[in-house]
Amino acid sequence: MMTRLSHRPDKLVLAAIASIAVAVAVMGLKLLAFWETGSAALYSDAMESGVNVATAVMALYAVRLAQRPADRRHQFGHHKAEYFSAVVEGVLITVAALLILQEAWDAFIRPRTLSSLGEGLALNGLATVLNGAWSAFLIIWGGRQRSPALAAGGWHLLTDVATSLGVLVGLGLVALTGWQVLDPLLAGGVALNIVWVGWRLMRDSVGGLMDEAVPPETLRRIRRAIAANSEGAIQAHDVRTRAAGRAAFIEFHLVVPGAMTVAASHAICDRLEAALRDAVPGAEVVIHVEPEKEAKRQGRVVPSG
Repeated sequence: MMTRLSHRPDKLVLAAIASIAVAVAVMGLKLLAFWETGSAALYSDAMESGVNVATAVMALYAVRLAQRPADRRHQFGHHKAEYFSAVVEGVLITVAALLILQEAWDAFIRPRTLSSLGEGLALNGLATVLNGAWSAFLIIWGGRQRSPALAAGGWHLLTDVATSLGVLVGLGLVALTGWQVLDPLLAGGVALNIVWVGWRLMRDSVGGLMDEAVPPETLRRIRRAIAANSEGAIQAHDVRTRAAGRAAFIEFHLVVPGAMTVAASHAICDRLEAALRDAVPGAEVVIHVEPEKEAKRQGRVVPSG
C-alpha cells in the first residue's frame, strides 16, 4: 500500500523566483561597489553573488521539475531533481573561487590604489543586509518545506553574508591603515571559504542521490508510530527508509496472524499509513503483509499496548 506526497508548487516556485530577484539585486549592488573602488575583495563578493544568480535559476528549474507527478519513465516521482541542482551549485561555486583567486593574485602582484571606499562599503553593506534577510527566510521556510534546493541556497547565502561582513571589516582596516595588501588577501580568503562551501554542498547532495536513510530522529518517530498503531499485528520488521528531496520513502514488513482476513490486515495498514503521514509529512509508505511464520527476532517493532 502506498501514500502519495501532496505538492504545493505555487509557494515553492514563488520562493525560487523571488530568490532570483534578490540575487540579481544583490549582485548589482556589489558590482557597483567594485566599480566604485576597484577592490579585489569587493570583486570576489560580486562574483559570489553572480553564482547566486545562476544557482537561483537552477533552483527554480529543479523545484518545478521535482514537483512533477510520477510518470511512466519516473514511477517514483522526480524528487531527486533538487539534489542535482545542489551538486551543480557546488561546481559553480568552485569555478567562481578559481576566478576570484586569479583576480586576487593580479591585485597582489600589481597593487592598486582603492578609491571611493566609503561609497563602496555602503553599497556592499546594503547588499549584505538584503542577503542576510533572504538567507534566513530560505533556511527556515525551505527547511519546513523539505526543499534541498531552497535550503541549500539559503545556507550558501548565509555564507555569502559572513564573507561579506569579513570583507567590510577588512576594507575598513584598509581605509584606516592604508595597507592595500589587505585587499587581495581578503579576496583570497573569500575564495578559499567558497571552495569549502561548494565541497560541503556537493557532499550532502551526493548523499541524497545515493539514497541515504532518513535522519536518526526521523527514524525514531517512524518506529514509534509503527509501534503505537499496529494493534492486531504481531510485529513489524526490516524497516527501511530513504530520503529524496521533500519525500521520505518508508518500507517495512508487517506480520499478522495467519487466520486474519485481508480486510482486517488492510485496516491495520490504513491506520499505519495515516500515522506515518502525521509523523513524517510527505511520506510514501509501502507495507508488505506477511503471515506469522515470517516473524523475526531481530530488528522488529512490536505493537505497544
